[in-house]
Amino acid sequence: MTEGAVDFHKVWRVGANIDTDALAPGAYMKHGIEVIASHCLEVQRPDFAQGVKPGDVLVAGPNFGIGSSREQAAGALKQLGIAAVIAPSYSGLFFRNAFNLGLLLLTCPEAETLQENEMVHLDYTGRPQVTSAHGRVLTCLAVPSFLMDMVNAGGLVNVLKQRISANASSLAS
Repeated sequence: MTEGAVDFHKVWRVGANIDTDALAPGAYMKHGIEVIASHCLEVQRPDFAQGVKPGDVLVAGPNFGIGSSREQAAGALKQLGIAAVIAPSYSGLFFRNAFNLGLLLLTCPEAETLQENEMVHLDYTGRPQVTSAHGRVLTCLAVPSFLMDMVNAGGLVNVLKQRISANASSLAS
């Protein structure tokens, strides 16, 4: 990408109350995350798992990630390369699982105004914003810095590895 260029992401839309069984169908839970991800949202969006590209964003209605606590629901989206999920609200368990795996969730009250195939730019420095290719700006709720640290590191396990490494280095000196 050239200097000063803006990175845009394609929007995929789903409705409200998407549960973890839609994201990681129970019938495939005996398989690895690659297989689970290949069935992500197959009932709601049969074209999703095969059509989504790394860097695309998923826009949903309220209560995204309701249902069971299976972390594979967030893992499937991460495996597919989703850059972020944008929704007005999330299940608490899904919210924490997503950040633990390094998946960015943006809580945006106006998320549902974004349209299928719309191109958006994500700015999550400071107060997160979603800007459409047409210049419309949606302001999202702030993401705490410790959660952004998890996203930037690729998940909680990587954050812990970095801390252990830093502690070991400081003890050695």
